[in-house]
Amino acid sequence: MEVEVTRAVLDSLREEARKAHPEECCGLLLGGREGLIDRFRAAANLAKVPERFFEIDPAVLLAAHREAREGGVQVQGYYHSHPQGLARPSTTDQEHSTGDLRIWAIIARDDVAFWRDRGNGFDEVACRVV
Repeated sequence: MEVEVTRAVLDSLREEARKAHPEECCGLLLGGREGLIDRFRAAANLAKVPERFFEIDPAVLLAAHREAREGGVQVQGYYHSHPQGLARPSTTDQEHSTGDLRIWAIIARDDVAFWRDRGNGFDEVACRVV
């Protein structure tokens, strides 16, 4: 399995993580077709301890799904950063795996890795820059 991501999105995700440090940034991965991430939408991190956790603002999530139903870009997945960790799902991330098969991008320093939510964990997904 592979996901296509634009260079602009990758650069923007790294910048979002730098701006939010020492807190986690978070938001949505968007694209015009399945398997393509060519846009993103930042969201406020509403977690009570944003240095260690993330919670995407539900208003941003609901608006993106509404726009997708009306013919807009599709929600391909989510992103968040690990300011002190690795670009891989944490124990907390694993506990929040829902099985919706969406993509999660995790940013740690300048590393961005992509994972597919499979319900009881995540599978790493190869990324091709387009």
